[in-house]
Amino acid sequence: MQIRNLDDCFRLRLIRRIKPNKEKSEMSLNIAEKRLKQGHLALEHDFFQYVVLEAYMAMFHASRALLYRDGIQEKSHFAIYVYLKEKYGDEIPLNVLNLLNIHRIERHEAMYSLEYKPGRDDAMTALEDAEIYIKEIKNVLK
Repeated sequence: MQIRNLDDCFRLRLIRRIKPNKEKSEMSLNIAEKRLKQGHLALEHDFFQYVVLEAYMAMFHASRALLYRDGIQEKSHFAIYVYLKEKYGDEIPLNVLNLLNIHRIERHEAMYSLEYKPGRDDAMTALEDAEIYIKEIKNVLK
C-alpha cells in the first residue's frame, strides 16, 4: 500500500470526513500542551525515551486540533502528515511540517526498536521541535 497523496488517504480510509468539532479541536490543543509539559517533567528525571514519546504525542494532538476543526478524523499517523502538508503547506513551513513526520518515525523507533535508545540530546531536540510545531499550529488555528 503506497500513499502518494491526500486522495489515497481518503480512498484507503486512513482519514475520513466528519462534522467539524470546535470543542474537540480545543480539547486536542489542551492535550498537546499537557503532553509537552509531561515531556519536560520526564526530561528532569532523565526519562529520555518517555520525553521522545511525549513530544511526539504533543505534536500529534496539536495536529488533531486542526483536523477536528476541519472535520477530519484520522486513522493513520502518516495520513495526518499528508493531510497537513497538502492542506496547510502554504501556511506552515515545510521544515516545520516535516518535524511531525521525523518525530513520528522516532516515536515508532522509541516504542518498538530493540536498539534505539534516545539520549538527552534526542530528548531536548524532540521537545524543542514540539514547541516550534505547536506554535505554528496555534498560529493557523487563530
